[in-house]
Amino acid sequence: MRRAIILLRRRAISSIPVLLIVVIFTFFLLESASGDAVDAYLGSIGGGDAALRQSLRESYGLDQSMFARLWLYLSSLARFDLGWSVAFGRPVGALIAERLPNTLLLMGSATALSFGLGSALGILAGARPGSLRDRLLSIGSLIVYAIPSFWLGLVLSIAFSVKLRWFPIAGVETIASGKTGFSRALDIADHLVLPVSALALIYLALFLRVMRSGMAEAWKLDFVLFARAKGLSRSRIVLRHVARNALLPLVTMLGLQSAAMLGGSVVIESIFAIPGFGRLAQEAVNGRDAPLLMGIIVTSAVLVISVNFLVDLVYAALDPRIGASEGGV
Repeated sequence: MRRAIILLRRRAISSIPVLLIVVIFTFFLLESASGDAVDAYLGSIGGGDAALRQSLRESYGLDQSMFARLWLYLSSLARFDLGWSVAFGRPVGALIAERLPNTLLLMGSATALSFGLGSALGILAGARPGSLRDRLLSIGSLIVYAIPSFWLGLVLSIAFSVKLRWFPIAGVETIASGKTGFSRALDIADHLVLPVSALALIYLALFLRVMRSGMAEAWKLDFVLFARAKGLSRSRIVLRHVARNALLPLVTMLGLQSAAMLGGSVVIESIFAIPGFGRLAQEAVNGRDAPLLMGIIVTSAVLVISVNFLVDLVYAALDPRIGASEGGV
């Protein structure tokens, strides 16, 4: 526990400059883009005169210099205030709080499915490297990994929603269904089958290949040869020695792919019309809503950093040498 606390404290301190760099870089990147939310708003209402444009820019603080706006944003961010959405006319924090749970549910389900099933299939493939089962699983994972997620989502939607009508085609739950409790949970699960499958299959193939490669390397290590010389059963060697050793790079890959999975959810949410983080980002881009985009990117960065915190803890639990070296004991 002491090593875990020290590890978390060091990771938290090191994440502050990372988050600051993300905020500053994103701010200047958005400032370099042409147009702003006032231009998008005036375009949506058919235009306006110079007086209206100037009045709107003053009300939203867009008439100030770029560095002044950056300082104001950093000051607000230090108070956990993400600002005001120009396009929606609401606090950015409230908008994110409404949409983020749907994205977390989609990402969490896809991560659990891809990591659990991918590692299990990787163990099956790596248990006997070079066997027919290993080759079939490796070829199948390569084919699945080569499929674009948007194409896979469209195919699943057409096949199982439009043609077979097995699953709902859009949304995260039935609108105005009045369902509560367990029946509502089943309704949400029914809506999430296709989007979770479309998002998870790509990463399932990746985790399978990483797990299989790790196990193939672990079979050559001395402690595995020693276990075989002791006469331990193959299943015990696979589960207690080879698979555990191969799990370390898989956990590392899980942390690295968290940002990619968050980005992939943008496409999946658009295909299945899920009111989540990705669709909110798309609406912010269409409305040139810089405060909302900044809030989305900052929240995304915090999510990725938090996932990597958890990965560090799991990694330290699997390999005590990591926790000992980070904790200075």
